[in-house]
Amino acid sequence: MAKITTGFAVPSQKPIVQLHALSKSYTETDHKRVILDEVTVNFYEGEFAVLLGPSGSGKSTMLNLMSGIDAPDSGRVSVNETDITALSEHARTIFRRNHIGIIFQSFNLIPTLTVLENVTLPYELQGNSRKQAQTKAVEVLGKVGLAGREKSYPDRLSGGQQQRVAIARAIVHQPDLIVADEPTGNLDHHTGETILQLLLDMTRNAGKTLIMATHSMDIIPYADRVFRIEDGKLIEDTERLRVGAEIKAELEKKMHAELAHSMAQLENNGSGL
Repeated sequence: MAKITTGFAVPSQKPIVQLHALSKSYTETDHKRVILDEVTVNFYEGEFAVLLGPSGSGKSTMLNLMSGIDAPDSGRVSVNETDITALSEHARTIFRRNHIGIIFQSFNLIPTLTVLENVTLPYELQGNSRKQAQTKAVEVLGKVGLAGREKSYPDRLSGGQQQRVAIARAIVHQPDLIVADEPTGNLDHHTGETILQLLLDMTRNAGKTLIMATHSMDIIPYADRVFRIEDGKLIEDTERLRVGAEIKAELEKKMHAELAHSMAQLENNGSGL
């Protein structure tokens, strides 16, 4: 990944997300599968945290619990000092609408709505007028590089553009917490870099909390903290994983340089024949 300007900020000591003794399991055919086992951790204002691991490790489950989409078997999730596990399902939906932004890997745009309509929807659901919502949506679409595409439908956009719409929709209501599930997983390398930079800028400049699930080592060097889920436990492994990612990036850079040198030599030898 090319160098992304992050301007690493020291997150504040204000916890935005607090997980206390959080447990979640699923019953499969003949046994119970433990996904999270009494996980306790805080995530802070202005922090970019990464949950690393392969598919099925529990990353998406943890994001769903933090955003109130799913409920734990036991334990507590607090977002900005509100215990969302104590809320009814309807109350959690209202809270999520006002305080949490969710970016899905599959975009989840409404195909029958225009770009502008997709982005205005969450802002209108907060009780804002359509005019207010449209003004705010146009502003946010400009920030994600989609000015002029307000009247387009999702099927007329590239994957990268659809993900930008999904980001605009997630941040239009200025949430305290943004959770992103493999937001660059369906994108090409260049577009993935651009999307990551947008998310980092938003986290640093607006003091939001960004928690991202990914299997990509490329993202690790830009995170404040990196966690992995192992046997139901959340393990912080920031320094080891960051060093590993940086070594991997250097090896790839060296390999590409050697390949380019070899190709140049072949071309020079060929031209001399």
